[in-house]
Amino acid sequence: MLEAILLLCIGLALLVWSADRLVFGSAALARNLGVAPLIIGMTILAMGSSAPEMMVSATAALAGKTDTAVGNVLGSNIANIALILGLTALIKPLSISSGIIRRELPLMMVVTLIAGVLLWDSYLGFFEGVLLVVLFVIFILAMLKVSRSGNNGAQDILLEEQESEIPQGVSNVAASVWIVIGLVLLPYAANMLVDSAVTIAKYFGMSDLVIGLTIIAVGTSLPELAASIASLQKGEDDMAVGNIIGSNVFNILAVMGLPGLLNPSVISPLAMGRDFYVMLGLSLLLVLMALGKRRRINRLEGLILILCFVAYQSYLLYNMAA
Repeated sequence: MLEAILLLCIGLALLVWSADRLVFGSAALARNLGVAPLIIGMTILAMGSSAPEMMVSATAALAGKTDTAVGNVLGSNIANIALILGLTALIKPLSISSGIIRRELPLMMVVTLIAGVLLWDSYLGFFEGVLLVVLFVIFILAMLKVSRSGNNGAQDILLEEQESEIPQGVSNVAASVWIVIGLVLLPYAANMLVDSAVTIAKYFGMSDLVIGLTIIAVGTSLPELAASIASLQKGEDDMAVGNIIGSNVFNILAVMGLPGLLNPSVISPLAMGRDFYVMLGLSLLLVLMALGKRRRINRLEGLILILCFVAYQSYLLYNMAA
């Protein structure tokens, strides 16, 4: 049992690190090849924090653990809003000035409702997976179009913050090495994480869904936590919030699409009957906080989000066999 916990921790650390190196190398190589900073920021960097979720969901689906894959998506989105944004706002209130974020929030709600429609019958099928992936591609293209249009020709603050994160001065060889390292270690780390999580789940009598909603979800959300805190230290409030919104959209469209494509199957009815509504409620709460008159998330609101997360996780662990 101790060995499984140790392997879980190593797997999580390796997963986060290899995903970061893959994104770093990809962004640096793209810049060197002349890809526009706008495209790098809205694709590679924006999707980078969701790389651990994507790899874990694919690995879990191929292992026949679709509940774990879906639980990872729902749990990660819940953790992103309630834990990551809650902690970030508790450290420093977040001001929201980006027009792109104000457009992405309603879109996040629409995507969340789409997830509810697809999970309604407790079955995630192949064609639902195809639909999610197609919507993901449309979302990326739409965001690029909106970003190019700008606000009357002015550069949006979120885009400026994203472009400042693109690595500079990295040679093609070094960038390629990091890409190879990331591509090799990501699946290895994901397999280690899923295998050890299954062992722990069996030991404690946890269901596949709960292990995805708790340990794996929190672990794969670590890149978002690191990115939010780093953005906060640089005074990039919009980047901190934008990372969470983008990650949640990517999780539903791209990450949840993978188990549908790889292993169409019946999923636990609790995913829809319990966990989806928690994700939906927290998403709505984020919209109300961020789009209010003040357009900021203060410390009290951050504390409320954290308390919601603690209450939800406590309930899951108390009823962990469900």
